[in-house]
Amino acid sequence: MAVTKMNAKELHEKINSGKPVFILDVRNPDEYNDWKIEGKNIQSINIPYFDFLDENETTYKDLPKDTEIIVICAKGGSALMVAELLDEKGYKVSYLEKGMLEWSQFYHPVTVVVDENIKLFQINRLAKGCLSYMVVSEGQAMVVDPNRHIEEYTNLAEKENAKIVHIMDTHLHADHISGGRSLADQTGATYYISSCEMQGTNISFEPLEEHDEIHFGAVRVKILTIPTPGHTPGSVSFLVNDQYLLSGDTIFVGGLGRPDLGGKAREWAQSLYETVFKKIALLSDDIIVLPAHYADIQEINENGYVGATLGDIRRSNEIMRTEDREQFTEMVAGTVGATPPNYEEIIDINRGVIKVSPDKATELEIGPNRCAIHHS
Repeated sequence: MAVTKMNAKELHEKINSGKPVFILDVRNPDEYNDWKIEGKNIQSINIPYFDFLDENETTYKDLPKDTEIIVICAKGGSALMVAELLDEKGYKVSYLEKGMLEWSQFYHPVTVVVDENIKLFQINRLAKGCLSYMVVSEGQAMVVDPNRHIEEYTNLAEKENAKIVHIMDTHLHADHISGGRSLADQTGATYYISSCEMQGTNISFEPLEEHDEIHFGAVRVKILTIPTPGHTPGSVSFLVNDQYLLSGDTIFVGGLGRPDLGGKAREWAQSLYETVFKKIALLSDDIIVLPAHYADIQEINENGYVGATLGDIRRSNEIMRTEDREQFTEMVAGTVGATPPNYEEIIDINRGVIKVSPDKATELEIGPNRCAIHHS
């Protein structure tokens, strides 16, 4: 049998090579339309696996004979079955062994900047559109918005010969489970988050609002915390060395964070207005914005990371230029989309109200990011 299995890392390397990739996704159409593997060089089609059971030759009419076909399903079993059928018919075929389940847990670190003072990494969880960060200076590291697979961060720190000393969540996340507290427990680092995000919790944390600046490393890398409420009341952004704004879910390359997940869309939209026009407005155009999420693969720039200058974001995004408060509020509160799946349960997990097994956590996180609105 010539069917080749691949893992998520191998698939990503193939996609990242820049060469054309043909994906046959055999999940149900609803699943495919909601969430799929995308990329600038990917051609993806959806033919549900049960269509291949009918032995109808028309099922195969859109499949190329001269190109490798990568078959994908939810967990790998259906993809293997279809891959074997294709192999028997002479197609060049491989399949993602553990399916979208594994893809949902794949992380890809990218170096944003390296200079004599710092290294800044963006860790991209591609299937979720989740972005987290590690800043390394003089053998010490800070992690911002870690996801729950904390080995991704400990492995990177080990590779960089750095000790993780500070861990920060920009806000209480609603679409993925934070690894902040567990990473702090494992490394002995301090875990920071705003107090108003953690009301009713028994999780130990250091209140961010008690710190204007946090220094680490021999060169005293400066982290300036900026309260940027709107997406949540306690959202905070971090300005690293006056040059890189780790903006959480406040500002994205293509939009702003949605303010409706607390059931107070108009009230939180007012806070977002204050943030945009009284906090962010004070920052210069050449600051590079590095968000906690992205919603479109096109937001990954030519350097391989998701980020843009604040000036470019202001120019390309209408909502960032809408200074009329009422119009801004209507635009923000009136155009939010579907809520993140299971977001209330995920918030309770992140606040420490409930605990779940790793398998349940994986189930809760399956699906795309839905924390952004107002894409340009």
